[in-house]
Amino acid sequence: MTNAYELTRIRHTYGDRTVLDIPDLRIRAGEILGIVGPSGAGKSTLLRLLNFLEAPTSGTVAFEGRVVEANPPLPIRRAVTTVFQRPMLLRRSVAANVRVGQRMRGAVDEARVEQCMERLGIADLAGAPARTLSAGEAHRTALARALVVRPSVLLLDEPTGNLDPYNTGLLEEIVSQENEERGTTVVLVTHDTFQARRIAHRTALLIGGRIVEIAPTDELYERPKHPTTASFLRGELVI
Repeated sequence: MTNAYELTRIRHTYGDRTVLDIPDLRIRAGEILGIVGPSGAGKSTLLRLLNFLEAPTSGTVAFEGRVVEANPPLPIRRAVTTVFQRPMLLRRSVAANVRVGQRMRGAVDEARVEQCMERLGIADLAGAPARTLSAGEAHRTALARALVVRPSVLLLDEPTGNLDPYNTGLLEEIVSQENEERGTTVVLVTHDTFQARRIAHRTALLIGGRIVEIAPTDELYERPKHPTTASFLRGELVI
C-alpha cells in the first residue's frame, strides 16, 4: 500500500515549547485516519503540517513520495483541502462559497457545484448569504466547498464539534462515501472518540505532541497495547 504522507523525525516548536515530537508516521493513501487526544495535544498543529501551512522545525514531510519544503508548489497545496472546526466562509452566497475553490483553479463546473450542494442538503440555500446560516448549514457548506474540487486528501479539524446528531451523521456519511467512492485520503482530528471509531480505518492517540499508539481502529479500542491508551479510552484524565 502506498503512502499519502511520510513524516520522519518531526519536531515542531513554538519558542521553547515543543508541540510535536513524531519520529515516524505513515498515512496510507485511501485510508481514513482518526487522530484523537486531549486538548493541547498537538492535533491541530499536526494538521497545519499536513496542509503545508507550516513547515516542521526539523524533520521531513513527504507527500506522495516527494519531500515537501516550505512554500510547496501550487499543485501540491491544491491536492490537500481542509475543513476547519469553525468554517471560514466568504461574505457571499452559499453557492459562491461552494464554487470559490473551482473559480480559483480557473474553471467552474456548475453541474459539480450543484451536485455537491444537493448531496449536502444545501441546494435550497444556494442564494442565501453565508452569514445567515446555522452552524450545521455552515459546516455542510464548508464540506461542499472542499469536495467540489475533488482533493486527493481531505483534512478535517473537529468538523462536527458543535453539531447536532443529524448534521454529525450526515457529514460522517458523506466523508465515508467520498473515501469509498473516490479513494480520498481522510485525516480526521476529533475529540469524539466515538466518531473515530465509527468511520476511521486506523486511529492514532496523540498526547503531549507524541503518538502514544496507532492501530486499526477496532484493535485500538478493543485491545489497546499501551496503558495510556486504555486510560484515555476509559475517559480517565490523561496529561
